[in-house]
Amino acid sequence: MFILNQQNSIANTYLAEIRDTKIQTDRLRFRKNLERLGEILAYELSKSLQFGTKEITTPLETTGINMVKSQPVLICVLRAANPFYQGFLNIFDHSDSGFIGAFRTEEINDNQEISIELSYQAAPDISGKHVIIIDPMLATGKSFVKTVKSLLNNGKPEKIHVASVIAAPEGVAYINEQLGTDLNLWTCALDSKLNEKSYIVPGLGDAGDLAFGPKI
Repeated sequence: MFILNQQNSIANTYLAEIRDTKIQTDRLRFRKNLERLGEILAYELSKSLQFGTKEITTPLETTGINMVKSQPVLICVLRAANPFYQGFLNIFDHSDSGFIGAFRTEEINDNQEISIELSYQAAPDISGKHVIIIDPMLATGKSFVKTVKSLLNNGKPEKIHVASVIAAPEGVAYINEQLGTDLNLWTCALDSKLNEKSYIVPGLGDAGDLAFGPKI
């Protein structure tokens, strides 16, 4: 598991701003910071992809450059992921993209258990590809697990990467339990826990509402 804020970088400034209640209400800035974090995390993730040497002709001579052999497929979990996904797309600008509509519901029972519904999917063939599933908040992990299982109908990928801005230990554990360790987890910050409503603590609030406005 890669955790971006375990090293000192400018990314910590963007993380601080999306958490700060005095700053995060600026929607434009909030979306831009999510995009910036997407770009930084995409850069770090790119180091794990397969590379090969390609001959490039400059005005002076031919030279070899190590380049990514195959662009990954980007999967955006609507709606909160849109700005974060844009950061990944800025880096992997030749990638195919897919989109998943996922939302949380509360089952009516004594435990008020959180469940996830998938309402929309438009994704390309992922056979033999590195697939990056992009969602800013890895809380319970249930939306990521349902997304992965649904995407497997589009082929068997070479590798699955899960990318988030903020993750909770419970969500990480659930993904490992349900999907095994044959995937890579990438996050900008691993927070302390989920609260009784399954929101990440300290977290930042509702990323979708902060980016686009409250929903009803």
